[in-house]
Amino acid sequence: MLWCALCLPNPCGTESLASAQHGLALWALQFTPRVTRLDEAVLMEVQASLRLFGGAVELAARVRADSPALGVVSVAWAPTALGALALARAERGEVGHACDCGGGGEVDTTPLAERLDALPFTVLTVTAPLADTLAQLGCRTLGDLRALPRGGLTRRFGPALVEALDQAYGLRSPAFSWVTLPQTFCARLDLMARVENAMALVFAAKRLLLQLQGWLVARNAGVTAFTLRWQHDGLRPQPGEEGDALVIRTAQPMRDMAHLSRLLAEQLARVQLAAPVETLILEVDSVCDYRPPTASLLPDAAEDRDALNRVLERLAARLGAQRVVRPVLREDARPEWAQQWVPVSAPMRARPVSATVRSEGLPQPTFLLPEPLRLAVRGNRPLYQGELQLLLGPHRVEGGWWHRVEVAGGAAESRQVARDYWVALSAHAGALWVFQTRVAGEDAAWFLHGVFA
Repeated sequence: MLWCALCLPNPCGTESLASAQHGLALWALQFTPRVTRLDEAVLMEVQASLRLFGGAVELAARVRADSPALGVVSVAWAPTALGALALARAERGEVGHACDCGGGGEVDTTPLAERLDALPFTVLTVTAPLADTLAQLGCRTLGDLRALPRGGLTRRFGPALVEALDQAYGLRSPAFSWVTLPQTFCARLDLMARVENAMALVFAAKRLLLQLQGWLVARNAGVTAFTLRWQHDGLRPQPGEEGDALVIRTAQPMRDMAHLSRLLAEQLARVQLAAPVETLILEVDSVCDYRPPTASLLPDAAEDRDALNRVLERLAARLGAQRVVRPVLREDARPEWAQQWVPVSAPMRARPVSATVRSEGLPQPTFLLPEPLRLAVRGNRPLYQGELQLLLGPHRVEGGWWHRVEVAGGAAESRQVARDYWVALSAHAGALWVFQTRVAGEDAAWFLHGVFA
């Protein structure tokens, strides 16, 4: 068994310690579901997760790289929970234990008892109220304390001291209350100093994003929209609600914190704070199932799409959401409304439309004219660079009674259509897509709407 202890500095207020532990525990849940809080530390049992993360050394490197941003001051690894906590308190965070746990590289093979015996006895919480008495007995280290008769220790100091020693050295298993994963994510961070520049909020927000990453990995999900809120200095007049929140949207489920941090920085670069900020709040608005990148040696087309989506999201954050758009298919029989352009950050609410549904009836043209072109008629035959020969049809399209748009003067105009589409052949222009109107009260007219490649 392998335990990791992450020690936080013990602040003056209990509330700040509890908040820091909560955020650190959320982040740790991405490595293992067996996470608990003890005193000023967060402990996680990672033996079952070593293979998933490439071994103890690789996992330790990842933990040491990200944990300082969450306020961790020391990290230690040991076969027991209290042993790891004791090593972390003594700032001896060597990776490994008595047997190689498959991490690769150099692993400390010193027996746990030898490592703990050299530590001062104050690294155990239970010895804090007994420090003066133990010092008068000549104890300086855990080794000195362990050398005393167990019966005498139990009679004089109670069973808690001997029990803590047994748990630290692996002679007895402790019982822990594991941290549970919340269904929703909302993290709060009180800034150490008031911030007057919006770009300075990016550094503080990274701490909240790391907590979000742990929550997303534990849920096997990716975020598609989250909100960063900030509260202004209470000593200043409260500004209006405008500008006190920023919504970040992604085109696909995402949990790459580096990418989300860049998106946040792009958005904050255009924010002007109305007053100094003293508190940040990060809330998740929507999440979806996440499909991690493939580990195959063959190239995956999805990776190219991911890279394109990230570029589009950064462009939208820099230029504005309405200036970077993508096409979306709609369930609409009217050709000019079957596709719409929406911002890349807009959620994909439309259900994908299969090609078989689109191609029912007549073949679909390669190119569609922006506006149908009215054709001349001779002897009830449409003309376009000569008389057209009708090959296939008719295919009737009706609908749009629900679609009304506002025109000049504030009036609403309907976009209802009733058309018979034909595939026609022109001696000079080739295959064309034409339709004849079927609107009551109007003469039938012919229009050119598309051309085939």
